[in-house]
Amino acid sequence: MTTTIATPHPLREQLAWLVYRVGRSPLMLAGLIITVLVLACIVAAPWLSPYSPNALKLTERLQAPSALHWFGTDEVGRDLFSRVIFGARQSVGVGLFVAFSSCAIGGMLGCFSGVIGGAFDRVIMRVMDVILSVPSLVLIMALAAALGPSLFNAMLAITLVRIPSYVRLARGQALSIRQMAYVQAAQAFGASRWHQVHWHVARNAMPPLLVQFSLDIGNAILMASALGFIGLGAQPPTAEWGVMVASGRNFILDHWWYSTFPGVAILITAIGFNLLGDGVRDLLDPRQKGK
Repeated sequence: MTTTIATPHPLREQLAWLVYRVGRSPLMLAGLIITVLVLACIVAAPWLSPYSPNALKLTERLQAPSALHWFGTDEVGRDLFSRVIFGARQSVGVGLFVAFSSCAIGGMLGCFSGVIGGAFDRVIMRVMDVILSVPSLVLIMALAAALGPSLFNAMLAITLVRIPSYVRLARGQALSIRQMAYVQAAQAFGASRWHQVHWHVARNAMPPLLVQFSLDIGNAILMASALGFIGLGAQPPTAEWGVMVASGRNFILDHWWYSTFPGVAILITAIGFNLLGDGVRDLLDPRQKGK
């Protein structure tokens, strides 16, 4: 009679370790909960909002929060709860678009710069240094003003300014990884630059880029809201949190709810993504694997 010893499944072990690590980090758990709730609101916005975000009802203008209008109404009678829910699609969508685009473009450009080296590397890094020498918010506002006020132009401006951070991070990883034996072997066997970057360098440079990506979502939301507040981002009557805060500042003394609820939405969402980013950084830290 033979007996077999069950061996633990690697994927199951990793999932158990992940659940354990998240459970031991209250701040990451809070960030994960906030992020999941915000994303759920984005998906379920048509079912969660009791009114259309742009439905006008002048007879109910500037009403305080009540059972009929949970967050009150604005100066033309639009339900603020519905606008905050739909505004998550605009604000969080900007954050996800900016973080993904800048990570993909900057990460790949930095990997190629580190692997190819030479004049290509020098030109790329000097351009990145020029962009980084200007304060981020000032450059974003200048680009948004030059491109014209719109949500898409705001996303484009923020993406262009965030790319250099990923280029420098990816290049630093590439300079280290290209010295590894398996990369040297691939090069000796005639592997193309694209093969080296795609199959060896980019994949191993991914962990720090993912950490930067998760942290950048909250920052992009704040930047997009700032552009909307000063009139360089989304334009009325778009339900976007920064625009809503700007519209409500004229009524803040007598109608506090107008700016308060979209402002709180910006704050909670940014905090949630930042806490999640800190947790991702801890999870990908090799020193934490045995803890």
